[in-house]
Amino acid sequence: MNIIISSTSGEPIYAQIVVQFRQMILQGELSSGMPLPSIRQLAKELQISVITTKRAYEELEREGLINSVVGKGSFVSGADTEYIREQRLRLLEGRLKEIIEESRQLGMEYAELADMLKLLCEEDA
Repeated sequence: MNIIISSTSGEPIYAQIVVQFRQMILQGELSSGMPLPSIRQLAKELQISVITTKRAYEELEREGLINSVVGKGSFVSGADTEYIREQRLRLLEGRLKEIIEESRQLGMEYAELADMLKLLCEEDA
């Protein structure tokens, strides 16, 4: 498993794991039914706490991306990736609405917000 953890990132370690597994699943790198490393094994590989890995797996399970079976392990779920993508788009829309509201409170115009978004997108490209 090629999970990369950044200690300088402001993002919690469990969230970094979730993001990377989510990306691998949605891009088809991990397909339905594939086993994931055990919680203990992944924690050992990443040199992190078992509790952190467990929290990441619980989040992935909550999102419907993996299924955990006691005594057998965790596996990529057979959930429809389009449905999962749609759910994530709904979450993104909610966060964008919060950003729009914040920009209004700052007195920003639409064009200014759009320019800021464009600039940030170009930085990451």
